[in-house]
Amino acid sequence: MNENEIGKIIVNDAVTVHKELGPGLLETVYEIILAYELERHGLSVKRQVSIPIEYHGIKFDEGFRADILVENKVIIELKSVESVNKAHKKQVLTYLKLTGCKLGYLLNFGEALMKDGISRIINGEIK
Repeated sequence: MNENEIGKIIVNDAVTVHKELGPGLLETVYEIILAYELERHGLSVKRQVSIPIEYHGIKFDEGFRADILVENKVIIELKSVESVNKAHKKQVLTYLKLTGCKLGYLLNFGEALMKDGISRIINGEIK
């Protein structure tokens, strides 16, 4: 399964979870339920994945944690805020660059409509 196929499942499941739970809960609630839904679709899902920083062959474990990694290919960062800003998108782009993954999603469950809370981020550019 390629990144775009995985992405379609992620978006559909995010919309489903948002419809079921509504906006404004803590991010952890959405993380647990979204991971469950993705696993129900047969995807390999890891939560709170450590992303180390590597520099000149040295690994620094003081890196970051991605909320969800799907099929070791797509990173999902979850928010539950009134609106996302550029720093949130940079966070996902940083994770993509450090892992070498090509595709990431910033999902803001704080939006009234989930479609307004989906940002698709490609390694190398922010859309």
